[in-house]
Amino acid sequence: MPHQAIATLDRIRIGDTPTISDFKTCLREGGEVLAQRFVAGESVEHLVRLRADFIDAVLQRVWEQHMPAGVDAALIAVGGYGRRELHPASDVDVLILTAEAPETLAEPIEQLIMFLWDIGLEIGHSVRTLDECIEEARNDLTVVTNLMESRLLCGDQALFEAMREATGPDRIWPSEAFFSGKVAEQERRHAKYDDSAYNLEPNIKENPGGLRDIQIIGWVAKRHFGAETMADLKAHKFLTDAEYQALMEGQAYLWRIRFALHLLTGRHDDRLMFDHQRALARQFGYQDDDANLAVEQFMQRYYRTVMELNRLNEMLLQLFREAILLHNKLGEPVRINARFQTRNDYLELTNEGIFARYPLALLEVFLVLEQHPEIKGVRATTIRSIRAHRHLIDNRFRADIRSRSLFMEILRQPAGITHQLRRMNRYGILE
Repeated sequence: MPHQAIATLDRIRIGDTPTISDFKTCLREGGEVLAQRFVAGESVEHLVRLRADFIDAVLQRVWEQHMPAGVDAALIAVGGYGRRELHPASDVDVLILTAEAPETLAEPIEQLIMFLWDIGLEIGHSVRTLDECIEEARNDLTVVTNLMESRLLCGDQALFEAMREATGPDRIWPSEAFFSGKVAEQERRHAKYDDSAYNLEPNIKENPGGLRDIQIIGWVAKRHFGAETMADLKAHKFLTDAEYQALMEGQAYLWRIRFALHLLTGRHDDRLMFDHQRALARQFGYQDDDANLAVEQFMQRYYRTVMELNRLNEMLLQLFREAILLHNKLGEPVRINARFQTRNDYLELTNEGIFARYPLALLEVFLVLEQHPEIKGVRATTIRSIRAHRHLIDNRFRADIRSRSLFMEILRQPAGITHQLRRMNRYGILE
């Protein structure tokens, strides 16, 4: 928690009933300190959690001021706030959970919410009984996802734990249904952005390869494997050390952009507009040179990051599919040619040494996908192998008439060209 904000909050706790002005001062000072520490270069991973802890303290004090002692209700952080991830202008999403119909609490709850708005918090709130909460979660994947990441801020601990138990995967939305629902949700979201990470004014949260793609991975891992952190995916053998590092570095970079964007605009805005790109390029230390403008260098780094995250998302969801839907019981391979086969409708190598012995297969894989539109994707093991053998694409490879012919054949196919070029880019082949 920011030290200046702590001092202000301590004065509020010690003094008489704090006023709206007192809380506004506290929030302003806390926000200023966090901004200063960000500009000074402090870790954004630390700062988003500090802001969540700071808001926790404010909400707890407001709850104490407005709600009767020993009330059968709980104030619960949900969504990103529940994960302890709060950027400067992020919504503060909370659930007020009551044991029974809250008629007797209607007035204090209304006053509580109005007070939070008056002091300047962007509160997203819902008020539900335990039964209503369970019913909403059963009917809405978004609700159960928010509750899955919930944290008790204050109030009735037993009520909170009853909600968590009643909305767990053994009661509603078991792993298979949750995974299928989240994949469908992601497909709809990606389609909204033309399935491209290369939008000129990208949404750093919702675009393919954006922060939402990382969250999808975390939600599925938490629901099915009980994973509390991304590091748990290494223990479950879903990520190598290098892939985990790439995932965490990519998230940290997008968090830095998002944190800076919120400070720049003063509002919850996740779109990198052209003017914002130029401003952030300067803030992040990029300078014009003979080859590229500062803003071009900044956006090149952004696009490289989201492409890597998009690839990791595809690979992990495919591994999750095998573990969750197929229970790791893979079908028999269906041979396509000497180098490729399908298994459960996903393309894979006939053996691990193919690329090393026949580098041209690094291009052939995309031609096979075009010629077999029934194939749903590429198995994660083959994606990893593609990445591991990219170094074989050298000047000699590029000058080989067979490589050029294969690439032209990819471009001559009647369908699937754009999709496979995007895949080639995502897997690091085009570069």
